[in-house]
Amino acid sequence: MWISTIPYQEASGELRAHYDRQARALGAPTEMTMAGSLHPALVAARLDLYAATEKCPSRLTPHQRNLISFVTSALNGTVHCMSQVTIKLRQTGLDDEAIAKLVADPDSFESLALSPADAAVVRYAAKLTRSPGTVTEADVEELRAAGFDDLDIVDANAQCAHLNYVNRVAMGLGIHSVVDPDFPAYSAIPQG
Repeated sequence: MWISTIPYQEASGELRAHYDRQARALGAPTEMTMAGSLHPALVAARLDLYAATEKCPSRLTPHQRNLISFVTSALNGTVHCMSQVTIKLRQTGLDDEAIAKLVADPDSFESLALSPADAAVVRYAAKLTRSPGTVTEADVEELRAAGFDDLDIVDANAQCAHLNYVNRVAMGLGIHSVVDPDFPAYSAIPQG
């Protein structure tokens, strides 16, 4: 990382409380969490946003959330985030060959024999990531045609928007590490 951060063992007060929130599940705060350590309110806001986007009570499946997150991160070239989502994708049923295809070409999802609903959320996320100014009501109607209701669409939008934000934090501050394949990715989701 290209900035200074406050290590867990040196954190106190509000920052330590926010670090502890994540450490309860992981043993320590993540590099992404520590990237905001110079402003504890930012750490809290990021943890809250992460919890909210991952725990939306929509009908999006964990696999759909992971596809959105992965394709968004792949399009942005954010290795750190891609490596964490890869762990989740494997757990929700995407094999290494399909993941490698998505890494090489995020548009290859069209050739992965995804369900129409999975393909629709990935198309939406890809467009929202690449060219947000070109998203129209027709793109939302395509999600409805694939069976999604408005809460599902809000969830897909929030997932993609959150990953775009996180990708920019990682890339803008120099977080280029690859997450260990044994990292408990689902445990990283903060408790509300």
